[in-house]
Amino acid sequence: MAKYRVVYTQFWDDPKVVEEMTPEDKYLFLYLLTNKNTKQIGIYTITKKQMAFDTGYSQETIQSILERLINKHKLVKYNLDTREIAIKNWGKFNFIRGGKPVEDCVNAELEKVKDLELIRYVGEHIRNEKVRKLYESYTDSPFEWSKDGPDDQSIRDGLDDTSTLRGQKEKQKEKEKEEQLLNRQCGQVFDFYQHNFGVLSPFIAEEIGDSVEEFGEPLVMEAMKISLSVGKRNWRYTYGILKRWRDEQVKTMEDVWALEKEFEQRKKAPAMTEMRPNVPGIYQHNPSEGEDLP
Repeated sequence: MAKYRVVYTQFWDDPKVVEEMTPEDKYLFLYLLTNKNTKQIGIYTITKKQMAFDTGYSQETIQSILERLINKHKLVKYNLDTREIAIKNWGKFNFIRGGKPVEDCVNAELEKVKDLELIRYVGEHIRNEKVRKLYESYTDSPFEWSKDGPDDQSIRDGLDDTSTLRGQKEKQKEKEKEEQLLNRQCGQVFDFYQHNFGVLSPFIAEEIGDSVEEFGEPLVMEAMKISLSVGKRNWRYTYGILKRWRDEQVKTMEDVWALEKEFEQRKKAPAMTEMRPNVPGIYQHNPSEGEDLP
């Protein structure tokens, strides 16, 4: 199963990256963020020999770069005994949304971590409260807020600027409302998928979440219902419908109905059909070249 990892483009504008990191530092750090050993929790097992093999560096060079990432840049920790590495800011960028599938995956992976201090190291920088609590449950004391932790850091630091505090509080509340709405919508779609399509893997859950964020819950649900109506019980077919809607600038259910009405009218007009013989309706998704639909 393919895995996807979040790397923000702002990485290249970060002063630490621009002014302090060598090209070798940047290369190895990006490798540590995206290699095939990475886990959902930002902690995983990897040997220096594997790093050297994948990057083309010698083990001595890997050791030197790794020491800079650990001691100078303070971006990772590495346990020589367990061969486990932890990415400090992993949770800030990879847990934008939560949800039961994500939380179940996190729980399963945290149980396999041998060095519990690495859980604390990553967990203290997680902004998503529910996921943060999961990490905290594997340690023997509560987390402390990190300096570069959640967006309301200035509030915890006790700034006296009332307008700044008010603006930050309102911004935080709006963000929490948006996350709650998205999680609620995703939960409804997840339930529908599990009842009608089958087991919901973390990867599919992530794709569904992204689709709900882009298209909205009504369109995702409608696309899933269309897939079921033609006997296609798989997410790839459903996403194919959504991609076509994207191309057709479909944004609401009214747009879906208008598109289908247009298709029905074309079927009744032979002359128009001859001009555009290969244009499908929403119930006739044409997979792109090379797309394998069960």
